[in-house]
Amino acid sequence: MAKKHKDDGHDHSGDHGHDHPAAPMVDEISDFEILELAVRELAIEKGLFTPEDHRVFSEWNDARSPAAGSRMVAKAWIDPAYKSRVFSDPLAASKEVGVDWAEPSGFGTTSDYMHLTVLENTPKLHHVIVCTLCSCYPRPILGHSPYWYRSPNYRRRIVRWPRQVLAEFGLLLPPEVELRVEDSNAKSRFMVLPVRPAGTDGWSEDQLAEIVTRDCMIGIAMPQPGRTSDGPRPIHKASRPVHSGGRPREATQ
Repeated sequence: MAKKHKDDGHDHSGDHGHDHPAAPMVDEISDFEILELAVRELAIEKGLFTPEDHRVFSEWNDARSPAAGSRMVAKAWIDPAYKSRVFSDPLAASKEVGVDWAEPSGFGTTSDYMHLTVLENTPKLHHVIVCTLCSCYPRPILGHSPYWYRSPNYRRRIVRWPRQVLAEFGLLLPPEVELRVEDSNAKSRFMVLPVRPAGTDGWSEDQLAEIVTRDCMIGIAMPQPGRTSDGPRPIHKASRPVHSGGRPREATQ
């Protein structure tokens, strides 16, 4: 187990005759990390997989990103026939952008076999996705889910006050736009096909893919010319934290 290094105010860079900078601060590993290490070592000992299998899978897992989903959206905006396949057979459509949804990792992990549904946004209809139970997410096509997607705050509130939550993300929808919240689960995954923004006529598929960010495909943002990445999503303290019984924070101080 890694130990925290204590700063006693003295310069130890020259200790033991070595002219090296002081060691950086190292946090202790969490209980979850200890559990993962124990289960991994036991699985290797039992022959369920080899250390090399684990290395290959870890590298594949770390390399996942929303790039394939962005390509899928951009291609659908340009090619009407492909767009039809996105809705009728999204698994086949994902193969056309380099993702074999049925077995993207080659290891047969449980998340490889989920049903995928692509939800089309229109000027009058907007979709946003969530997993109210845990953190179900279309990882083969969108990469890892953002931390806020997994938070109880988002999971609980988006289904109760969706317009308010989207406004907190900076997305203000007119009242005439119908809003639908789709709940992912152990068997189904969802991805949003956003509305193509104005001012992108004549753009290439590569140019369009650059403005289709992860948040656009979750439904908490819309594509905009010139915006090619999602901004930081800072966590704000709740104004009515659970332990306060619903009273404003200042009333509990």
